[in-house]
Amino acid sequence: MAEAVSAAMAASSAIIRGDLGVVGTSSRRVAATRVAGSGARAGGAQRAAKSSSSESKGFRGSSLVGTNPGRRLRVAARAVSDPSMTGWDAGNKIDEKEDVVGVLLLNLGGPETLDDVQPFLYNLFADPDIIRLPGALQFLQSPLAALLSNSRAPKSREAYESIGGGSPLRRITDEQANALQSALVAKGLRNAKCYVGMRYWKPFTEEAVEQIKADGVTKLVVLPLYPQFSISTSGSSLRLLEQIFGEDEYLATGMSHTVIPSWYERPGYVQAMADLIKAELNRPDGQFDSPDEPIVFFSAHGVPVSYVETAGDPYKEEMEECVALIMARLKEMGVTNEHVLAYQSRVGPVEWLKPYTDDVIRELGEKKTKAMVAVPISFVSEHIETLEEIDMEYRELAEESGVEQWGRVPALDTNPVFIDDLANAVVESLDGMSKAASMSPGDLAAAFATSSVLRGGGSLDEGSPTKRKVRGDLAATPPVPMMPIGTGSRVRNVPSTDDVTDLLGVKPEPWEWGPVEFSMVALSILISTMLLMDSSGGAGLNDIIFHK
Repeated sequence: MAEAVSAAMAASSAIIRGDLGVVGTSSRRVAATRVAGSGARAGGAQRAAKSSSSESKGFRGSSLVGTNPGRRLRVAARAVSDPSMTGWDAGNKIDEKEDVVGVLLLNLGGPETLDDVQPFLYNLFADPDIIRLPGALQFLQSPLAALLSNSRAPKSREAYESIGGGSPLRRITDEQANALQSALVAKGLRNAKCYVGMRYWKPFTEEAVEQIKADGVTKLVVLPLYPQFSISTSGSSLRLLEQIFGEDEYLATGMSHTVIPSWYERPGYVQAMADLIKAELNRPDGQFDSPDEPIVFFSAHGVPVSYVETAGDPYKEEMEECVALIMARLKEMGVTNEHVLAYQSRVGPVEWLKPYTDDVIRELGEKKTKAMVAVPISFVSEHIETLEEIDMEYRELAEESGVEQWGRVPALDTNPVFIDDLANAVVESLDGMSKAASMSPGDLAAAFATSSVLRGGGSLDEGSPTKRKVRGDLAATPPVPMMPIGTGSRVRNVPSTDDVTDLLGVKPEPWEWGPVEFSMVALSILISTMLLMDSSGGAGLNDIIFHK
């Protein structure tokens, strides 16, 4: 325990960012099945009421919620195979008079103002998978999160102040949702509506789910705004949804849904990225002497190596395939520049995916590279990691390393080609649901067995460069993976992260009592008392932190 707390405090000194960069990959925010993370859940009105004073400021409580994955999977299988539950007509077409189609866009979230920074950090640190405490001390998750978030808030505020005083992530995600909804309406889905659910900031995923229920959505497509799947990004949000669905009868039985776990191989996404890269290389007002000279520098958000090697996270494989697809498309467009892929935003003592972005920039400088164009490959929206980390920190490092000509490809945001392709993915997923609805439970299980995307544990077509060409009876064109409910980890063979370390390098161990543990408990009780002190008896830390 002492080592865990020590590691947590040490690592917090390196955590200065919000958005994805605040703790590396969102601070390993996967809410494992055994512990379902932060916040008042959908259907938990009483719990929400109890925490209303802190929720109004964006703080979320930490709760331990039991799950029943077997029941949810059985309900999910029925939801996509029983037409009586879905409302699909005999012709397997969307009946726009009866069906209300929803698209839930999932993202991390970020503080919109400087005042939001500390509560945003609190929500991150309150996740048990960021800072792991033994079962006997899990009641201290919130006090520890309060201390760490307050200690890191000043530097995080400096970072956000440098980009205008807050993250633009919510504004851009709302714009993407509006653009996607318009594209879906243009494709004939007149009842389609898009919702935004953030993992650690407003609008929280729970709020989006409540709105989905209020609107009477009968068909839901869950679309994480992460091109490549990772257990620390898409997986975290999907595990939260899995837990929410398991607690709510309407979501589990009254609405059918599907998940698009990743979409980096989609032609529209690849084309949009290639277009932006070529445009940056050929900008009339750009700094490059020749468009053929710059190194195309793909910078992706990193994850700890243990996620890939121990937990089977497909992120590294998908990222490498994504870059290969984009470069192949660029070659077809006449762009033959050299390229490199590196990983940014590492934090804490554990080993992350290599090569690291800062190390590669220094190496390129040593090799006398004079021009480079940075490509934020794992981000579809401008936020702290593109605007501050890449545009400021890495550009400064590149110039110090001898790079004379610098360019940066903008994030996709509401790029029309990108948005139209997302709309196509939604339509194709609905078509897959229609096919599933016409199948018997046995045929459905067989179809999933022969068409599921096993990114974490192999592929049906191992000889294919992209390893994902065979999709069986549920295939769409281009193929869109379909999964029943929640994370789909049981379908995709992506194991739980229970056996890997968190970002602080702490691995769960059996609890043993000793003098140090007793001392830590006593100190923690004292801290908790100070935090919860009523203002009528003297202003406590709780008032200082949560009330202004």
